[in-house]
Amino acid sequence: MNRLIWALLPFFFFFSSQAKRPNIVLVMADDLGFSDLGCYGSEIKTPNLDQLAKKGLRFSQFYNTAKCHSSRVSLLTGLYCEQAGSTKLSRGATIAEVLKPAGYTTWMSGKWHLDKQPTNFGFDKYWGHLSGATNFFIGDNSFRLNGKEWKVPKILNNKPFYTTHGITDFALNFIKEEEINQNSDPFFLYIAYNAPHYPLHAPMNAVLKYNDVYDLGWDNLRKTRYAKQLAIGLIPTKFKLSARASHVPSWDSIKPSEKKWEADRMEVFAAMIDLIDQNIGRIITDLKKRHVFDNTLFLFCADNGGCPFERSRGRNLKPWDPKSYWTYDASWAQASNTPFRLYKQNQHEGGISSPLIAHWPKGLKTKPNSITRQPAHLIDFMATFLELGEAKYPQQINDRLIEPLEGKSLVPIFNDKQRSGHEVLYFHFGSDRAIREGKWKLVSAKGGKWELYDLTKDRTELNDLATKYPSRVQQMSIKWFDIAKNKERLKQKGLAPVKNELKQISFRKDTSDQVKN
Repeated sequence: MNRLIWALLPFFFFFSSQAKRPNIVLVMADDLGFSDLGCYGSEIKTPNLDQLAKKGLRFSQFYNTAKCHSSRVSLLTGLYCEQAGSTKLSRGATIAEVLKPAGYTTWMSGKWHLDKQPTNFGFDKYWGHLSGATNFFIGDNSFRLNGKEWKVPKILNNKPFYTTHGITDFALNFIKEEEINQNSDPFFLYIAYNAPHYPLHAPMNAVLKYNDVYDLGWDNLRKTRYAKQLAIGLIPTKFKLSARASHVPSWDSIKPSEKKWEADRMEVFAAMIDLIDQNIGRIITDLKKRHVFDNTLFLFCADNGGCPFERSRGRNLKPWDPKSYWTYDASWAQASNTPFRLYKQNQHEGGISSPLIAHWPKGLKTKPNSITRQPAHLIDFMATFLELGEAKYPQQINDRLIEPLEGKSLVPIFNDKQRSGHEVLYFHFGSDRAIREGKWKLVSAKGGKWELYDLTKDRTELNDLATKYPSRVQQMSIKWFDIAKNKERLKQKGLAPVKNELKQISFRKDTSDQVKN
């Protein structure tokens, strides 16, 4: 008998170790700004996410890449976008591909926006759309279920089809089909909501919930959100609210008819975020019912800051009409990104700063409702899950030679420790560039001159120190070009030197029904 016990001990410890590994639910919202959640300063009703933050951890300096597809590449691979081979993922391994061999069940539901399909990159099951944006009521022809075409119905699960609901429905289906319980193998579930990305679509009752909420306009909204951020300790008082951008008109200067239109479209944007939160509540309820919620690392993030592009058409149609195509523009996007400057695509803080909420009752060592000011980035998810999932990072997958991992684990932060952070964080999209080294950030908008900021004193980037510290500008710009050339392998156009003057950032406010490409 003793010999049998000793013989079985290694297996006991193996399965005991396996059971301790957390399930992982990673949720990404689309075009959601830094201040768009209640626990980040918003008036939008997000009680489920607020509760996760209250019992968990919020990051005040969490970074994305300022663009949809590049953030998805970095989230999945732990590498910078071009370093990983961009949308082809030709030099990167996905989180699913590293966790699956370690015994994790892997699922994805939602927006893909990369080449091929998730089932080609390690996901056991997938439902969602391959496109970068879709009609929320009728979808498009890119919807897939486990690699096969899926036709969008008018009714799904006894309710009118709405993409946000569908993403959650299939995520819950995957959990149900696997009969997940406390004794199941750990799972990785990646949920990529397309909301609140345009077109601004939401059911009528969801929109009417926010009727009249935005009638005081974006100037008032930025002030009230900033005041809340100060009150909850998210933003230190030394970081001042950035001024309204010169290309954004004051609320008082626009016509009453335009005020009605502007308030209406912000109401839809808020409704879309509210519906994300409601659907996250459904997932939380299901995991609790299965008694697996306490050992589930639940993470919520976004792919970039608020979107400034005016591409509306069909203003005469209601936003619950599938034929409508509303967007919001730089005016509301700046409010979304409170207190920061600029937007999606820009590498200023408004473009690359987004919420990150972490919740894990059995694993998080920080005090409830904590806020960490340690900088982190989407590239850090892979390293974090490798550590928690006891997985190995590959050197090659099929014919793909995998680049060395760029990200660093967030586990020390989860353990309430000061981690050894990144020496530098690199940012790039199009002609927008930035690099962060310790407290210093060097940034260029649209190929304009380098700007330098001390983020310990000026996170909202109001006091450009480039003229005062030219040698630091030169030293940090050399590092940016080195990473761009040797890690990201940018082509010559992407390596063009910056101009000697600031580029004028402007967005035309178009109130016609024409689409702007």
